[in-house]
Amino acid sequence: MPKFSHLHCHTQFSLLDGAAKIPDLINKAKIDGQPAVAITDHGNMFGAFHFVNQAQKAGVKPIVGCEFYLVEDRHRQQFSRGEKDIRHHQLLLAKNQIGYQNLSKLCSLGYMEGLYGKYPRIDKSLLVKYKEGIIATSCCIGAEIPQTILKQGKEAAEQKLKWWLEQFGSDYFIEIQRHGLKNIDNTGMSQEDVNQILIGFAKKNDLNIIATNDSHYTEEEDFNAHDILLCVNTGDFKNTPIGQGKGYRFGFPNNQFFFKTTEQMNALFSDIPESIDNTNLLIDRIEAPKINRDILLPNFSLPKGFNTQDDYLRYLVYEGAKKRYGEMTEDLRERIDFELATISNSGYPGYFLIVQDFTSAARKLNVSVGPGRGSAAGSVVAYCTGITNVDPIKYDLLFERFLNPERISMPDIDIDFDDRGREKVIDYVIDKYGKNCVSQIITYGSMAAKSSIRDVGRVLELPLDKTGDLAKLVPDGGNLNKIFKMDDKELKEKFRSEEFENIKKLKSISHEKKLEGQVIKDALKLEGSVRNTGVHACGIIITPDDITNHIPIAKAKGTELLITQYDNDLVENAGLLKMDFLGLKTLTIIKDCIALIKKRHQTEIDIDTISLEDENAFKIFRKGLTNGIFQFESDGMKAHLKSLKPTQFNDIIAMAALYRPGPMEYIPTYIKRKHGKETIHYDHPDMEEYLKETYGITVYQEQVMLLSQKLASFSKGQADKLRKAMGKKKKEDIDAMKPVFMENAEKNGYDQKIMEKVWGDWEAFASYAFNKSHSTCYAVVAFQTAYLKGNYTPEFMASLLTHNMSNMDKMSKYIEECKFYNIEVLGPDLNESEANFSVNNLGKIRFGLEAIKGVGGAAVEKLIEERQKNGPFTSIFDLTSRVDLRSINKKTLTSMATAGCFDSFSNTHRAQYISEGIHEDSGVELAVKFGAKAQGGAQKNQSSLFGENAAVQLTQPKLPECEELTMIQRLNLEKEVIGMYISGHPLLQFNNQIQFFCNAELNDLEEQTEKKLNKEFIICGIVTKFQEGMSRKGDKYCHVEIEDFKGSFSFRLYSDDFAKFSQYLHEDDRVAIKMQLKKYYSNDRFFWKIAEVVYLSDVFKKYLGKVEVHLKTDAVSLPLIDQLERLHTERGKIGFDIKLTQKKTDEESKKNYHQSINLRSAKIKLSNEELAWIDTLKEKNIPFKMIKN
Repeated sequence: MPKFSHLHCHTQFSLLDGAAKIPDLINKAKIDGQPAVAITDHGNMFGAFHFVNQAQKAGVKPIVGCEFYLVEDRHRQQFSRGEKDIRHHQLLLAKNQIGYQNLSKLCSLGYMEGLYGKYPRIDKSLLVKYKEGIIATSCCIGAEIPQTILKQGKEAAEQKLKWWLEQFGSDYFIEIQRHGLKNIDNTGMSQEDVNQILIGFAKKNDLNIIATNDSHYTEEEDFNAHDILLCVNTGDFKNTPIGQGKGYRFGFPNNQFFFKTTEQMNALFSDIPESIDNTNLLIDRIEAPKINRDILLPNFSLPKGFNTQDDYLRYLVYEGAKKRYGEMTEDLRERIDFELATISNSGYPGYFLIVQDFTSAARKLNVSVGPGRGSAAGSVVAYCTGITNVDPIKYDLLFERFLNPERISMPDIDIDFDDRGREKVIDYVIDKYGKNCVSQIITYGSMAAKSSIRDVGRVLELPLDKTGDLAKLVPDGGNLNKIFKMDDKELKEKFRSEEFENIKKLKSISHEKKLEGQVIKDALKLEGSVRNTGVHACGIIITPDDITNHIPIAKAKGTELLITQYDNDLVENAGLLKMDFLGLKTLTIIKDCIALIKKRHQTEIDIDTISLEDENAFKIFRKGLTNGIFQFESDGMKAHLKSLKPTQFNDIIAMAALYRPGPMEYIPTYIKRKHGKETIHYDHPDMEEYLKETYGITVYQEQVMLLSQKLASFSKGQADKLRKAMGKKKKEDIDAMKPVFMENAEKNGYDQKIMEKVWGDWEAFASYAFNKSHSTCYAVVAFQTAYLKGNYTPEFMASLLTHNMSNMDKMSKYIEECKFYNIEVLGPDLNESEANFSVNNLGKIRFGLEAIKGVGGAAVEKLIEERQKNGPFTSIFDLTSRVDLRSINKKTLTSMATAGCFDSFSNTHRAQYISEGIHEDSGVELAVKFGAKAQGGAQKNQSSLFGENAAVQLTQPKLPECEELTMIQRLNLEKEVIGMYISGHPLLQFNNQIQFFCNAELNDLEEQTEKKLNKEFIICGIVTKFQEGMSRKGDKYCHVEIEDFKGSFSFRLYSDDFAKFSQYLHEDDRVAIKMQLKKYYSNDRFFWKIAEVVYLSDVFKKYLGKVEVHLKTDAVSLPLIDQLERLHTERGKIGFDIKLTQKKTDEESKKNYHQSINLRSAKIKLSNEELAWIDTLKEKNIPFKMIKN
């Protein structure tokens, strides 16, 4: 039986059209004894790099190809009605390295010049230009020659064949496939009819015939999963019949499009055995491409006077060292020379020059550059050239952690820019190196476990709620295929009890014959399939010449830049220089805060030169007031900071390193040792030098590296190798290095038992140790934010609010914090608000106009420009007469009025602007009409013969008279246009009831744990949504959403609970709810069971039993008692006691206690209107208690 190799294979990179995973394809080819296999995805080479590497590892010859979309004119983008973009499939295979490069070029140009919709297209003019080293075939039934046979006949097809033979000669193969297709496109011809004509062409023109199978999935039984994938792509249901036209869907006609074995292919083409044998003829012509290569650095132009990149880098470093350090010590010179020598020997001076060039350019462009990120901060060269802004010598940061002198690898410098300025830096790089030499990096979005269940459930028409229930059984981040391969013991070790029970249920359902079971089986097959592509958030590629000379590229929506077809894990292996240009919002917050400080205080702040010993910044950390502080915002971090009470910058670095899973367990020890509550112990006194700053705890990888050099004379390279081996738990490397460590340590006079313990501790804890360079950089940014918050609180909070305008939860949190600092946050105002949040001269924060929905940036820009030029506006009519109404329209003005922008105008209220009377316009409509007349008159006046004296003076109309908005109406409208309440809160008037009755906030309900089971939670809120529905059984239910001061919560009420409580839960109702966390009997899932709903206005009437007022002996007086008694007038059922509390001492125990004596007792009536006296007690600081009945 002749050997056979598949030459027409689609993988999952034929997005949602191929279900074959590359490892499965190659593994099957290897097992089947196929000498080679080709990858020929539709229109792209996304999978080519993975494919070549994996095939070569398996000992299978990789053939790189692509099934292109061939059109008459790739540039054509418009088609008249009735016309179609006629795309033929065309298979091309790379014959050698030149062929691979030309295939890559064609694939790139398909995107760059021929992209139409989602189809990258090429035409014959491109083929002529880039045909060298390429093999072409007649391809499948969708190709030009077979389609011409079907639609125009044999003669027309033969004419077209001549062109292919002229271009490719003997490198053109006739390809035949047998999938049993009948009556193709209603022509009456079958696939075999076409094959016979193609065979005739081959004989007539002495062409080689090859047999292929249009493989789209690996095994025959994968047909169903592939069909589902097609439905995911088209949005159809699987039960929709396959066909053309309305009521039909796209699909493959049968299950024969799989990766068949050699035996199956020989049997299928037994009548044409040469078609099998010729696959070997073809693969013998192919040389597998070399796709892995060394990094190609862009060309960096040297200034005059410098002959080499080494010389110029040395010059920049020593010039920078003068500015950074002043005095050039011998130690500093030695460190600089060591780093420069390592960089020179590695061949990467150009890399440093490129990075310092664009970071320097960023600063000139007024773009903030972060202090550094990762191990690059350990380089003095980076520090002296301005790439980083953290002194590595001061903080014991190691260059070899960044670039190991004994094992050179590509350096990796990630740069943070303020997220608003990042694009400016990218534009600079494009201008410097050329648009075709800069690209972004592709990402592949794959079907995760939950999404694969949801996709399959939709296609198989499983009801949405049942599909959702299945997806919820998968643990967050879980992998279905891995989970299903684990036994119960493994699952119990890896997952929590609740997750374990869910997995068991999921496995059980998968064995059922119901639709749910089929969904899980198919989801298992499709999990991990590539679903779509995206763009890497920060990766940028720079090449020495046109990037298409090196790898295939593509285009993506939302970016003008090219994107690589190979992903982030592969671009460096392909020889491309990758850099991460990260946009860091915190840098923008800092930048805007500094601008606000300058405006209000006329103070210039250079954030990079602030003192890292600032006491106000340390107070922020010590008190745990770290909302808005970079990397220090979590509740757990706040708690540790309060215990730690940091006093030095090293404490901040240590917390940045320790607050992670694993090392977190050492935080209590660190705190105790800092405060002298636990003895600091060193295994050997010589270790104190490097462990003293962390109180004897190995916190940083750099400490392990330095100690290995000191104790065992490890070289810098060996120390880094040890760090890497321990950090990644590489047992072979660790075991190999231990004897060297022990032997060297013994030579240096260290006790072997002590060194054995040191090594054992490192093995146990070094994997937890963190990169100190990275921690230090993060700590610097954290300290900078704390400095601004501690010294310029209003400005910092205003900047925080500006950069969280789209996140209402954070906005609410930060506004609450402003209240803590007694900083008033004022609503938007026409004459004081800027585009963003600002701070006025009184230190109050003013809402920004761009925070209002419906008020666009262009409108705000025009408004502020006019205000600055010609002064404040005196009314809404003044505004519309002065600002271009194409920018400030009715919708904009309505949103502004609703948000309160015109509240500062005397004798007006919001309803006058937005309420429409029966016979009159709203104030906004009047203003728009007035503005149109005023501006129209001004234009006429400009063209008038007599000049401005001829203008008619318009009288401003009066705003319509109407009732003011109620508080609830006003607040709801604010929330509509701002996303939150500004001028108050619907619950504020019930503050006393809430404090008396409620024991929890809505945020407390989010986490459902065993600890909360069966405990009573009493929460309050305003109902923001009430929606009734009908279940499939015909029972009524309702969906309810409520909000309190800090959060929101939603729930549903069914059957009895619906009947009992729904009447209290309509929109704008302000209620208190008693509830308990319960568990379903059928499974371990939690739910909230409501026990009672009561209006907040009825809380005191229903639950207040007694009010006790406690007076201290030194504060009591008859006038005060009389005053208290006058606070209530009507008698009722609520107890009202005035007690005298005096401090006494027990004679025997000598302990102090308080004794209360009743001075007055009464029964009073309490209505909501008479609650002012409670506020009076609070104002007079008189202690009182409200006791439930």
